[in-house]
Amino acid sequence: MTGGWLIATLTVGLPLLWLVFSYNRFVAQRTSIDASWAGIDVELQRRHDLVPRLVETAAGYARHERRTFDAVTAARARAVAAQAIPDQARAEDQLTEGLTGLLALSESYPALQADAVFRDLQRQLIETEDRIAASRRLYNLEIAAYERRRGSVPSNLVAAVFEFEPRPSFEVLDAAARHAQQVRL
Repeated sequence: MTGGWLIATLTVGLPLLWLVFSYNRFVAQRTSIDASWAGIDVELQRRHDLVPRLVETAAGYARHERRTFDAVTAARARAVAAQAIPDQARAEDQLTEGLTGLLALSESYPALQADAVFRDLQRQLIETEDRIAASRRLYNLEIAAYERRRGSVPSNLVAAVFEFEPRPSFEVLDAAARHAQQVRL
């Protein structure tokens, strides 16, 4: 009788134990993804806060470049308003493109390049861009691990039963923006 009881316990207990561990691992991964996104969000907010100061400083030297300033300001507004991660990625690509144009514009204005506030804002922006890239890499690695588990047998069964939904990665989508991020001042 004890042998049958042990077999019955193992037959029911081991799969149940595996189910609990698998579920908990999905919850931990989902939490880690959310924490990684929070890191990106903080850096994007910092970037968004720097943009108006950068535009205002540059506008003091290059008043007739209004179209460039308006484009950067509009791109920032779209980036701030974006909700879904794919929309956020596209909006950030546009903002990166606009910032690259703004920073390139500064080369035509030696007094602007010499301005200590503008140089400090440039430095802060570059540091922020580097932190965004590092946070994006971490987030995308978390997404890749999560998606591999969602697609792997037998974890895919747990994902389906408990409705662990796919999560979008945060990629630079626009080739021009990808190139723009490599520009250094």
